[in-house]
Amino acid sequence: MAIADKMLAQISQIQRAHRHSVRPGMRAELAHLLAETASLAGWQAINALALKDAWHHYEQAKAAAYEAEDPAVLAYVSGEQAYVLMELGRPAEAMELLQHVHAQHHTRVPARLRTWLSSAEAEAAAVLGDEATCRRALDQAVSLLPGGDADPDMPYLSINTHHLARWRGNCLVRFGDPATAEDLRSALAGMDGTYNRAESGVRCDLAHALLAAGDAEAAQPHIQRAQQLATMTGSRRQRRRINELAKAVNRGLGC
Repeated sequence: MAIADKMLAQISQIQRAHRHSVRPGMRAELAHLLAETASLAGWQAINALALKDAWHHYEQAKAAAYEAEDPAVLAYVSGEQAYVLMELGRPAEAMELLQHVHAQHHTRVPARLRTWLSSAEAEAAAVLGDEATCRRALDQAVSLLPGGDADPDMPYLSINTHHLARWRGNCLVRFGDPATAEDLRSALAGMDGTYNRAESGVRCDLAHALLAAGDAEAAQPHIQRAQQLATMTGSRRQRRRINELAKAVNRGLGC
C-alpha cells in the first residue's frame, strides 16, 4: 500500500507539471515520463490484483504515450494492459490485443520490444491451451532477440536469453513438455539470487513441471521456497498461483 501511495503521488506530481507546461518539447518529455510511470503503477496494481486500478493506469499511460508520440512506449503499455485481461480470465481478448499491437507497431519499434510482444503472445496462447501458436510465438521471440540485456532508449524493458528461457518454461509447462523441467533447472541454476520475484516464478514453474511428471515429492521444496519468496515480494498475483499449486502438490503427497 505504501508503494502504491508513493506511486500515485508521483503520478499526480507529473500530471500537474504536464498540465502547466506550455513548451511543446517539455510537454512531450513529461508525457513520456507519465506514460512510463503510469505503466509501472499498472504493473504494481496487477501484482496486487487491483485490476480495476491497473486498467485505469494503463489507460493513463496510453493517453500519455499518444501525446509523447512514442510508438515504442505506446506498444509496450498497450501490451502490458493485456495482462489485466489475462488476470480477469479473458485470455482470448488478451491474445487479440497483443496480436493487434504487434501488427500495428512492428515496423516502428525496436527488435527487443518485438521480442517482448511475441513472448507475451506466447503466454496468452499458453493460457488458452493453444500450443502451436505458443511455440510459434516463442520461436519468433528467439529469432528477434538482439544481443545484450537492454536498449538505452527503452530503460523500462530488459529482456535477454535468460529471461526468454524462463518465459519459455512458464509457457510450455502447461503442455507437459518433458524437457521443461530440465530447462527450468538450468534457468534456476543461472540465477544469482538478486530477483526474488523471478526466482519464485521459476520455482513455481519447476514445481508444476515436476508435479505433472508425477513427482510431487521433488516439487514440494520448490513450491515451499516459492511461497517464501512470494511473501517477501508481496505479490498477491504470484501468491495466488503458488497457493493453488501448493494444494495440488499436497494432494499428490496424500496430505
